[in-house]
Amino acid sequence: MTSQNVVVPDTTGIAIPAVANSTPLFPFPKSAGGGFSIPRMFLVPQLELGSSNASRPNVWVESLKASSPTRAKKAAGLAACHSDAGPTWMMRLPSALSMFGEITRASKGKQIVMFLDYDGTLSPIVDDPDRAFMSDAMRDAVRNVARYFPTAIVSGRCRDKVYNFVRLAELCYAGSHGMDIKVPANGPSFMKANAKAVLCQPASKYLPMIDKVYKILLETTKSTPGAKVENNKFCLSVHFRCVNEKRWSALAEQVKSVLEEYPKLKLTLGRKVLEIRPTIKWDKGKALEFLLKSLGFANCKDVFPVYIGDDRTDEDAFKVLRDKGQGSGILVSKIPKETNASYSLQEPSEVMDFLQRLVEWKRFSLKSCPNV
Repeated sequence: MTSQNVVVPDTTGIAIPAVANSTPLFPFPKSAGGGFSIPRMFLVPQLELGSSNASRPNVWVESLKASSPTRAKKAAGLAACHSDAGPTWMMRLPSALSMFGEITRASKGKQIVMFLDYDGTLSPIVDDPDRAFMSDAMRDAVRNVARYFPTAIVSGRCRDKVYNFVRLAELCYAGSHGMDIKVPANGPSFMKANAKAVLCQPASKYLPMIDKVYKILLETTKSTPGAKVENNKFCLSVHFRCVNEKRWSALAEQVKSVLEEYPKLKLTLGRKVLEIRPTIKWDKGKALEFLLKSLGFANCKDVFPVYIGDDRTDEDAFKVLRDKGQGSGILVSKIPKETNASYSLQEPSEVMDFLQRLVEWKRFSLKSCPNV
């Protein structure tokens, strides 16, 4: 195995970033009617440790609620999809199923490479993160996709844990938000003969610090019923899916107070989870680029990456594809969100439909044109 502990520069500070930023998030032009607005409930305010905003508890509450809407807010979001905002959003972020022909035409003459998030993409979001099992049908769909296209799982989970969920040795796996990448040797048909396994762990030096903070958080969050701290090796997750909404702010403050002593770790929000990661300039977008290079597609114009994910951490990968003007990002969401993706799917069942259609399309292409 080739171990590559990539050295990347540190950045400092602990921040919970906003969804919106100064960069236009939609790759589509504004409509003649003056553009498109996201319902206020889905926008997350900017929070930075030490700022005037971060010191206001209600801002934390707003941020937590916005990133993790309750069932009532999800219902409101679904209702919005049937109002003026929904159709406009779907025009700008159409279904990858309805636009399947457009996607495959764009990939003509190119090698499709698949990148798949796990939670909320291949498996449903569940109360107990240890029980986020994918269905056998989904596993078959991913296995079949990997027969025709280089395929990688890119997850915030520990790499070993997500592997135990997926159980497909022929895939590449990037755990800990891309900070723990393994490219298998000789397994997949697309790898070069006698290729060695590649291991990339750019945050290795942070392991002692992360383990220490993990133990502290276990003790600190004991007073919050339902809170669960998950050690994902190169990052930590504090799940609050089973925590009473009234205690979300207090839990966030507990986590924030612990991290004040560790400026080389940053805090971000996900779907009912607080994510703690090293401040190095490494994310799922960097992981996507590293995997493409490791698979022999660096600076290749004849490659068509497809990234499917549902959470804010996937936006880094969507942005890489958008900036390159290459491939397609597909957001998994039932409610309108600002995103760097180009297409959408509503839930894991639609992801499976998309993967199955991709396999059927490839099989048909090979029968019609054996050299494709």
